[in-house]
Amino acid sequence: MTPTTPDLRTEVQHFFDDFVAAFSSFSGPRIAERYGAPYVAVDARGAWRCFHTGGETGDYFQQVVTQYHGQGCRSCRFLDLEMLALGPSGALATVTWELLREDTRVLSAWRESYTLVRGEDGCLAVAASVDHAA
Repeated sequence: MTPTTPDLRTEVQHFFDDFVAAFSSFSGPRIAERYGAPYVAVDARGAWRCFHTGGETGDYFQQVVTQYHGQGCRSCRFLDLEMLALGPSGALATVTWELLREDTRVLSAWRESYTLVRGEDGCLAVAASVDHAA
């Protein structure tokens, strides 16, 4: 496997910073802009979902952020970024997510891993994500 390069690490850090900004809009389609099509998601129980279009991914994330907002979530942050380069084509990245209340208290947290692949436009996009089992 290819070791992490400083430029790629910075790019991945910016990818997740941009994700946090998109999340703050609570717009599923805006969040989905960071995902490829198809996109595969595996939850902590091991259940697989495949979203074949950006619209399907946007609809999925709209349901998720609407639920989070209803639970009192107003923002999120990521911690403990770990990554491994996949050559010039992308990276494997793992972060801890924290959903935050308006007063920034943590509502919930989990660890998630991502396969980030560089698209034809040169930008990284999520091809697959896996929630870690608790």
